[in-house]
Amino acid sequence: MNRSESDRAAWLQGPLARCRVLPITTTEPWRVVLLGPPGVGKGTQAAFLTQHLGACHLSTGDVFRAARSQRDKAPSPAMAAALDYMSKGHLVPDEIVWEMVCERVGCLRCNGGFVLDGFPRTLAQADSLRKLMEKEQLKLNAVVNYVLPPAEIVARLSGRRTCQKCKAIFHVTSQPPRTAGVCDHCGGLLYQREDDHPESIAVRLDAYEKSTAPLIQFYRHRGLLVTIVATGSPQEIFQRTTTALQARRESGKQAETMFPISH
Repeated sequence: MNRSESDRAAWLQGPLARCRVLPITTTEPWRVVLLGPPGVGKGTQAAFLTQHLGACHLSTGDVFRAARSQRDKAPSPAMAAALDYMSKGHLVPDEIVWEMVCERVGCLRCNGGFVLDGFPRTLAQADSLRKLMEKEQLKLNAVVNYVLPPAEIVARLSGRRTCQKCKAIFHVTSQPPRTAGVCDHCGGLLYQREDDHPESIAVRLDAYEKSTAPLIQFYRHRGLLVTIVATGSPQEIFQRTTTALQARRESGKQAETMFPISH
């Protein structure tokens, strides 16, 4: 079925909500975790993969954004705590993020499978997810790790410009607006976000590397890691990813797969 028909209500709104469309599948569902530093294009690949695999996109970032916009519904205790941390500009602690995921355990059981994006971010979260999936008798098929040289990530992110009004995103070289500094959609002014300045990007990448290196080793040790070089167009990266996943399923090998750059 086309997963775009699903509103992901159970994931975005919490355990009391129900998705509008539930998948019915006769094939083995895919359960995949995505890893990758800021600016690697992970969100774009998640959207492609959910359509291709018939899975549901479970993004923790989407949950937080949805919670911020839901003024008419009282958040769960875990979400209320997360929003409080975010409102103060603090990172949400592991245990709060974990409680939020546990509230949505039904989404992990979904017959259509899932593409988990934004979680786990630390070794502690990865081990908690492992234990939960073992308890639920669920199997993780692969952990896709998108990699890109830091210089390319800096170039991608430092060239981004965001509309002050509608929040549309442009890029000074790869996706420039028709009129410099002006949004094509609403005419709002474009600006460079503080965390898209090169010095801020370097700090973010360093923090990501420190927190994720043990996580990557955790999944490599378990034979789940599939490393994808995220150069080229989004379509080329997607093709590289699906080829890797299909080869993994067909061969049944429990080893890291490294795919070279396509030209």
